[in-house]
Amino acid sequence: MKQKLTQPGSPIRDFSVLLSPTPLGARLARLLATEQLRRWGLPLDPAQLIVAELANNAATHGRVPGRNFRLLLYVVGGTLRIEVTDTRGDRLPHRRPAGPTAESGRGLTLVAALADRWGVTDGLPPRKTVWAELTLPAPKSPEPDRPHSGASGAPKEPRTREKEPLQAPPLPPGGRTHSGE
Repeated sequence: MKQKLTQPGSPIRDFSVLLSPTPLGARLARLLATEQLRRWGLPLDPAQLIVAELANNAATHGRVPGRNFRLLLYVVGGTLRIEVTDTRGDRLPHRRPAGPTAESGRGLTLVAALADRWGVTDGLPPRKTVWAELTLPAPKSPEPDRPHSGASGAPKEPRTREKEPLQAPPLPPGGRTHSGE
């Protein structure tokens, strides 16, 4: 297994790993993606579900013995992009209606419902990439007029509009001054 990580704090974050096109490889894709999203401090849902579906499709429908599939996650600005590349460019995914008793066939319908955008890109033969994008929520800032839990767990008193009087700093002991010397 190969993986590539970028340095923390970089404007573009990415994670890439090659996995075997097996049920174990698909499961590992979901687990690794979940851990990477945690490290980046991003929400796990619905991204981990999308990774699970796309990796499962690569392991099931994009499988070529001896050829791995690649999972790529990257964040640019407020967008998380999930890409799964397999080596069956001749088999493009398509949504199909699944009957109420069907055991499969709902994966891309689920991806379409959860992702903000998704699609398929042809790669160098024999590859194709199925991708999905999620718009990330803006970081929340605390609301100034609402009570917040303090260190003790007790709610703080609401802030008032009155200012407390300022205290002058204590004077140095007689004859001494604070200087940079």
